[in-house]
Amino acid sequence: MAKSLGSSTNIIIRIEIDKSKCTFAQVAQTIGESGGDIVAIDVIRSSGTVTLRDLTVNVFDGSVGDRIVGRLNQIEGMKVINVSDQTFLMHLGGKIEMQPKIPIRNRDDLSRVYTPGVARVCMAIHEDPNRAFTLTIKRDTVAVISDGTAVLGLGNIGPRAAMPVMEGKAMLFKQLAGVDAFPICLDTQDPDEIVRTIVAIAPGLGGINLEDISAPRCFDIERRLTEALDIPVFHDDQHGTAVVLLAGILNSLRIVGKKLEDCKVVLCGIGAAGMACTDILISAGAKKVIGVDRQGALVRTTAYENEAWNAYAAKTNPELEEGALADVIQGADIFIGVSGPGVLKRENVEAMAKDPIVFAMANPTPEIDPDEIEEIARIIATGRSDYPNQINNVLCFPGLFRGLLDCRASRVTENMKLAAAHAIAEVVSEDELSELYIIPSVFNDKVVPKVRDAVIDAAYADGVARRRDFRDKK
Repeated sequence: MAKSLGSSTNIIIRIEIDKSKCTFAQVAQTIGESGGDIVAIDVIRSSGTVTLRDLTVNVFDGSVGDRIVGRLNQIEGMKVINVSDQTFLMHLGGKIEMQPKIPIRNRDDLSRVYTPGVARVCMAIHEDPNRAFTLTIKRDTVAVISDGTAVLGLGNIGPRAAMPVMEGKAMLFKQLAGVDAFPICLDTQDPDEIVRTIVAIAPGLGGINLEDISAPRCFDIERRLTEALDIPVFHDDQHGTAVVLLAGILNSLRIVGKKLEDCKVVLCGIGAAGMACTDILISAGAKKVIGVDRQGALVRTTAYENEAWNAYAAKTNPELEEGALADVIQGADIFIGVSGPGVLKRENVEAMAKDPIVFAMANPTPEIDPDEIEEIARIIATGRSDYPNQINNVLCFPGLFRGLLDCRASRVTENMKLAAAHAIAEVVSEDELSELYIIPSVFNDKVVPKVRDAVIDAAYADGVARRRDFRDKK
C-alpha cells in the first residue's frame, strides 16, 4: 500500500463508557473503521457501571481525528470527554525560553551583570563597536524573521500563525549548532517597513535568517538588507533549499556516472526556491537548465510581466525549448520540482533519459507519489521525512550560520553556498552512498562541523571574514 501523503500524528481521546449500553469492542471497531489505529489504552477510572479511558490513536491527519470523534459521539452510552493532540501539547506555552548563562546569587553578582558594573562594558563597546561581538550575545545570535506571507505550504497566514515555525527553527539552531535564535514575526507586509525594522534591530544580532516571505518581495528585501547591513543575511527558503538540493544532485550524479555540465535539467516552479536552485546549479557547472512554470518553459525570446522571470529566462534554456512540462522533459536527466502536488506524471518520467533523477520536493505532497515511479526513476528525493533522501534545509542553515558567526562574516557569498553543498555531500561516504541514501540524516553529527568549516574557509577566501586570527585557532 502506498504511504499516505498526509502528516501522521497521535491524538489522545478520553472517553467515558456506560458499560450497560456500550462495549469497548464497539469503540475500537468504530475507530478502526474511521481510519485510526489504537496504539495505547490507559484505564483512568473504572466502576461496575462506568469506565474512563485514555486512547492514544494514530491518525494520518486532522480530518481523520475529527471523523473518529464524530462517529464515537454517535455511539449510545459513549461520551468523548476530551481530545488532545501530541503535536499541540508540545506547543503549549511555546517551544523555547530564555535562560541566563550565569546565575545571579548575591548583591556582588548583581552589581557586575547590571548596574553599576555594566556601565564599564557599555563604554568599552561605545569606544570600539566591534567589541559587541565579544562582550554581548551578538557573536552567537541570529534573528529568524518572517512576515507570515509564505508559511510552509499554507500561504499567507499572517505573523501570529507563523510563530510556531519560527520557534521550531530557533530550536534547531540551538540544538544542532549552539546558535541562539530569536523568532521575530513582523505585523507588516510592506517591504520598506520590513527593511527599516530589521535594520533598526540589527545592532544586537550576528546574522539575519529570513523565512517564509513570499516572492518576489523576498528578493528585494534580501538584496536591500545585504546592502544596508554589515552582518550576513540569508533567505533560507531560497538558498538553504538550493544548497541541500545541490548536495543531493552531486551525490546522485556519482551514482549514475554523469557530469552536471552534461545533464539536461528541468526545474518546475519558478518562485524563490526555484530561482535559487537554478542559480546554484549554474554556479556548480550546469549548462542546460530549463525552467517551467504555469505558462510553460521560460524562454528569453518572450517578454514576461514578471521581471524576475525575464532575468531567469536570460540565463537558462540555451536551446530555446518551448512548451509545457511534458514537452521539455523529453530526454531530461534530472527533474527538480519546487511547485505543487500532481504536476509530474508517470509518463513524463518514462520520457526522461536513462537513469532519471527525480527530486519532487513540493511539501507536504510531492509533484508525484514516489511509489508511482520507484521502478522507473533511478533516484528519487522528496521534502518528506517518511521517504528516503529528504531534501531538508536543516542540513544547511545551522552549520552555515555557525561558520558565519565564528569568523564574523559580513555577508553570505555564492562560494559559501557551494562550499556548504559540497560539505554536505561529502558526509556520505562511498561505502554509504546508494540510491536510497544520497543525503545525510539531519541528525548526523558530522554535518554541522563540516559545513561550518567549509563556510569559514570560503569566507576567508572571499575576504568577508572579519576575525582575522580565527583560522589559526580553529
